[in-house]
Amino acid sequence: MSTQSIQNTTDGAGISANSFLHDTLQLSASPASGEKERVVLAYSGGLDTSVCIKWLQEEYNLDVIAVVGDLGQEHDGLEKIKAKALATGAIGCQVIDMREAFANEYLSCAMAANALYENKYPLVSALSRPLIAKHLVSIAHKYGAKYIAHGCTGKGNDQVRFESSVLMLDPAIQILSPVRDWDLGCRADEIVWAAEHGVPVEATADAPYSIDDNLWGRAIECGVLEDPWCEPPADIWTMTTEPADAPDCATYVDIDFECGIPCALNGKTMSFLEIIYAMNEIAGSNGFGRIDMVENRLVGVKSRECYEAPGALALITAHKALEDLCLEREVLHHKLPIEQSWAECVYNGLWFSPLKEAFDAFLEHTQQCVTGTVKLKFYKGSCTVVGRKSTFSLYDYGLATYDADDEFDQQAAKGFIDLHSLPCKVWAENRLANDARMPSFAEVDASNAACHANASTNANAN
Repeated sequence: MSTQSIQNTTDGAGISANSFLHDTLQLSASPASGEKERVVLAYSGGLDTSVCIKWLQEEYNLDVIAVVGDLGQEHDGLEKIKAKALATGAIGCQVIDMREAFANEYLSCAMAANALYENKYPLVSALSRPLIAKHLVSIAHKYGAKYIAHGCTGKGNDQVRFESSVLMLDPAIQILSPVRDWDLGCRADEIVWAAEHGVPVEATADAPYSIDDNLWGRAIECGVLEDPWCEPPADIWTMTTEPADAPDCATYVDIDFECGIPCALNGKTMSFLEIIYAMNEIAGSNGFGRIDMVENRLVGVKSRECYEAPGALALITAHKALEDLCLEREVLHHKLPIEQSWAECVYNGLWFSPLKEAFDAFLEHTQQCVTGTVKLKFYKGSCTVVGRKSTFSLYDYGLATYDADDEFDQQAAKGFIDLHSLPCKVWAENRLANDARMPSFAEVDASNAACHANASTNANAN
């Protein structure tokens, strides 16, 4: 299980200890007379975005400012990525630690929504794109860039997320999508082009997977995973232990929440960001957090995707259990479809849309009293809620028990049922009186006829 992203860029608590992550570019506020126009590129250091730098220079005659976001992804060092961007020809590269903002401004909203696209996927990549886009727009404004570029393909979701977010933040900015527009063909052709143009890339034609990750999880696709019948190879998983190899004893964790946000583990107060890192380790080491699904992409393609999200799935499981305890029934029931709609909005790149903001207002209101403690039990790939408590609990033992302490007025049930069923009773009486028999009546008639036939047969046999 990899902890590389923590070891390389953080102190022991998962918080950056390196000031260079907030470095400031030494560039003028706009291109000087005679200089090229500027484009801000969302840069990861991978094959596509590395080639994008050279492509934007040669095909569009633009100066490139690269932006690298630290969102808790695995990497060999952000300074190394920055150096690579500059070596490829970027006139500047800004590396930004986005993890605190990602946790407190984005993942906190996802927690309130128990966000799971298609009730399975915790929106790993979709949650990070609007935050990156916000920084792209800010840097474009700061350095007078007319263009923003990304390295997404024409069949993925991220192109929609980046471009929609940018256009909602600044409709005047022009967006370039080199990977979608160029004629380099397949990945192998792109690697050849990179070598011919002096672009330093570590990718090879045999690279099996495409991976996007951040502190909320990992998204893995391509290679043998494109066959939905093929079992995922063991080497795709880096955050989670093989369940069969997980500890033979269960691991218990108490998670404290305040207003819907995790605030402590096993009684120790921690930041939300620290808790995410800790839960990735705890849940992952117990083999929990793997997803293998066929996903419906926004562009209309079904895609086989594998995800690792141990901390995210465990925290959502605990949060749901606390809401079950604290939220009034009708609020909880109406919240469920809003959660699904919220996840679809974010998956579809509409983070900054008015609909998503309206959902946020409702969801935030529901979290006011989602405060308490949930106990999780991890064992060989499973995560089970085994306890929950809250001062705001709506669970009343006197009403719930069937023992002698029962305080529920059972005599009130008859009147409740009469009133509850009254509209349908009136409907049934009317339809039967007018011989407007519905299919449900036909089923009853058929059942009665079968009973009468059986009774007659038995009587004759006797």
